[in-house]
Amino acid sequence: MGAYLTRRFLLMVLTLFGMSVLIFVMLRLVPGNIADILVDAAGIADPKEKAKIIHELGLDRPIIEQYGQWIGGLARGDLGFAYVSERPALEEIAPRIPISAKLAGMALLLSVLIGVPFGVISAVRQNTALDYFLRVISLSGLSLPSFWLGLLVLMASVHWFGTIPIYSNEPRSFLQEVGLLSIPAAVVGFRSSALVMRLTRSSMLEVLRQDYIRTARSKGASQTSVNYDHALRNALLPVVTIIGIEAAFLVGGLIVTETVFNIPGVARFLVEAILWRDYPIVQNLVMLIAFVVVMVNFLVDMAYMALDPRIKYAD
Repeated sequence: MGAYLTRRFLLMVLTLFGMSVLIFVMLRLVPGNIADILVDAAGIADPKEKAKIIHELGLDRPIIEQYGQWIGGLARGDLGFAYVSERPALEEIAPRIPISAKLAGMALLLSVLIGVPFGVISAVRQNTALDYFLRVISLSGLSLPSFWLGLLVLMASVHWFGTIPIYSNEPRSFLQEVGLLSIPAAVVGFRSSALVMRLTRSSMLEVLRQDYIRTARSKGASQTSVNYDHALRNALLPVVTIIGIEAAFLVGGLIVTETVFNIPGVARFLVEAILWRDYPIVQNLVMLIAFVVVMVNFLVDMAYMALDPRIKYAD
């Protein structure tokens, strides 16, 4: 166990280091930078003025020096200054993290609470009318793009209630914020729940055909005991994997949803920063997303050990 945790920690550090190098280099390979955008926006034609802006932003220094300064700042908790707003990057990023985290958490919780139970029901009631109905719903969830479904929700809300459920004003309470985020969370979670439902169904069907399930039934075990105590626990391993993948996806995959519902979250802010070539913001946000993805993978591995004690990572 200890050896496995040590290997996983070293792998996480190596992965994050590789991601930091890739992020830093790829961002600077994109044509144009913040100085070009500022000069074009201000209508400055003097090359000396452009060179002055580049020098003030530190873009004329060697790339290795720029990378070392960024990594050193990360180690000290200094994320630098945003080029556009000229404010500390941490002050720009920090208020947006809880908003995206709540939205992603609510969407993931909804997908698990809907996808797993209905996937089990669909497998247990295989080839019944209920199974066909649930399969149609899951296929619909996988077929409908989240942004299109979000637009339909907005238009339906305007038509029926005369209001638009968007994040227009700062919520005054936690319940009000949950209410504002519940609709976009449901829009995003609908697709995730459909994916979890189909995978849970297929995994349950595979487990229910195993010999030990027939043995449990022949010994007089109840249907509830067979389905939930014996089958579901063993069927959850691939489900946990897809839940982890969806959790990692939701961290940075909410760009369109946050834009449609006017949510000032991390994903939407990342797109704006990319358009402005705001290097400190883009670098730190992508590193944050990479860190969350790595941590989710680690938690998935820990969940494997809890669900299946036969897995011996330390060997």
